[in-house]
Amino acid sequence: MSRAPNPADTTVIVGISGGVDSAVAALLLLEQGYHVQGLHMTNWDDADDYCSAAEDFQEARRVCADLGIPLHHVNFAAEYREKVFANFLDEYQRGRTPNPDVACNRQIKFGDCLQYAERLGADFVATGHYARVAESDGGQFQLLKGVDASKDQSYFLHSIRPAALPRILFPVGALEKGEVRRMANERGLPNYARKDSTGICFIGERPFKEFLEQFVSAEGGAIETPQGDVIGRHEGLPYYTLGQRQGLGIGGLRDSSDDPWYAAGKDETRNVLIATQGREHPLLWSTGLLTEAPHWLAGAPPTDRFTCTAKTRYRQADVPCTVEVQEDGLQVSFDEPVWAVTPGQYAVFYDDDVCLGGAIIRARIQPPAG
Repeated sequence: MSRAPNPADTTVIVGISGGVDSAVAALLLLEQGYHVQGLHMTNWDDADDYCSAAEDFQEARRVCADLGIPLHHVNFAAEYREKVFANFLDEYQRGRTPNPDVACNRQIKFGDCLQYAERLGADFVATGHYARVAESDGGQFQLLKGVDASKDQSYFLHSIRPAALPRILFPVGALEKGEVRRMANERGLPNYARKDSTGICFIGERPFKEFLEQFVSAEGGAIETPQGDVIGRHEGLPYYTLGQRQGLGIGGLRDSSDDPWYAAGKDETRNVLIATQGREHPLLWSTGLLTEAPHWLAGAPPTDRFTCTAKTRYRQADVPCTVEVQEDGLQVSFDEPVWAVTPGQYAVFYDDDVCLGGAIIRARIQPPAG
């Protein structure tokens, strides 16, 4: 993992979240002989029953005290609201489903925070992400998947600026999650058994719709079948995502089977949510997609037309596809149909373990009717 000629002369500032992954990242760097400091970021500072920012900071302090390293604390809440949260709300208001973690990694963690760490004297920054950075034979730095396929976070990291890669270390990226917890336990780290954080940081464990209603206005409307039959009412199109099963309020329809209903489309002009019955309904599957302008970690696509694999959501199995570069984005054709492709989410592209980059999904391409 070391890219420094002499770790003893190298300062690494580790983003300490309070979780076990970042704690073990700092531990591994210490064991390799680096000068290690911790840095805890506060990106959301609304105090309520769901916000864990204060608890996370106290856990970070415990970890750094146990490791014997200094801890810096910086508040990026204003930057987060401007660069991440505002776009998140705008996308939902448009009826799309964004992923704020991607923007947070680009703009905050490996943008503002990287610059802050450099001002503190960091030669490198490190985090507990399950990903890897490697230098190719041609001297280009590449983002690789984490070794633990079930925890790989390269999907969320695909849009960071290429210039940042040489300054980043991912110490746990070559480890399995179970090994990380075992190491934390053996070294006596105080948070070795702490539960992993899930979901979006500013929402926490609260109901998602409850949170979104505070910021995004929407009018209710009809839920229809693809044939135009009204089968229910929705509470506002922004509150639903394609493939959603829970919360549709459809059930017990006459002449209908017991198969579950899924959100399969949005008719924005009529304020109608389209729902289909059964997971295998053709409207839930796409043969391809169109994207907005892509971000390439190498600065450019491999060629104007190439084959690779793609993910259209986190933890999805890689899907073989063909990518064609167009003036306003990409056209992606899947070798096999993909379920619940969702505008506003990201399509991320891979050559084996190498993350090539990605783009926001603009529209899905569906199989011909019939």
